[in-house]
Amino acid sequence: MFGMRHWSPGEGKWAAGRHGRGRHGGWGGKHDMAGGDMMRAGRMLAQGDLKLLALALIAEQPRHGYEIIKVLEEKTAGWYSPSPGIIYPTLTFLEEAGYVTAEMEGAKKRYTITDEGRAHLAENRDFVDAVLARLAAVGEKIGRMRRREEERDDERNAPVVPPLVRAALVNLRDVAAKRLDEAAEAEAKIVEFPARAAAELKRP
Repeated sequence: MFGMRHWSPGEGKWAAGRHGRGRHGGWGGKHDMAGGDMMRAGRMLAQGDLKLLALALIAEQPRHGYEIIKVLEEKTAGWYSPSPGIIYPTLTFLEEAGYVTAEMEGAKKRYTITDEGRAHLAENRDFVDAVLARLAAVGEKIGRMRRREEERDDERNAPVVPPLVRAALVNLRDVAAKRLDEAAEAEAKIVEFPARAAAELKRP
């Protein structure tokens, strides 16, 4: 049983996304806050075993090594991506241990879990589920942070609108929303009005 072990320095990259990475990987600076969740997930992975995570993903459906890398990347919104130099030796280990079988598809191997692999995974299910749940939580938190930053970027890049114009636009929005609540067929008229106003403003 390969169970839990310490994570070696080369076992994957802690991807930083577009914001850069901290000294130990992951999200640098203010992004390391995230309620400490990312750091806690890192400790879980440091104590865990990529072999079990790979086996759990193969149990969901047969996969190629590259697919496992992409699934872990997607689950963590790019925060964690094991390198091919780690994934493929891991899959070789699982195959030699009898936990998966490999079938060639062109130049790639497609891995399928065996009955022995399912039994081994069942013995470690609680641990695997905990790690996968933490990775998913980290991915969701990073996704929210990215969306907030994009919204702030949009606000910073938005043209400055005078207060009176802004108030008029807000009033138009509120009146349009109320009118739509009262009569859905008013949509065409509501759309036509600002389009006509925009055309008028474009005239020299």
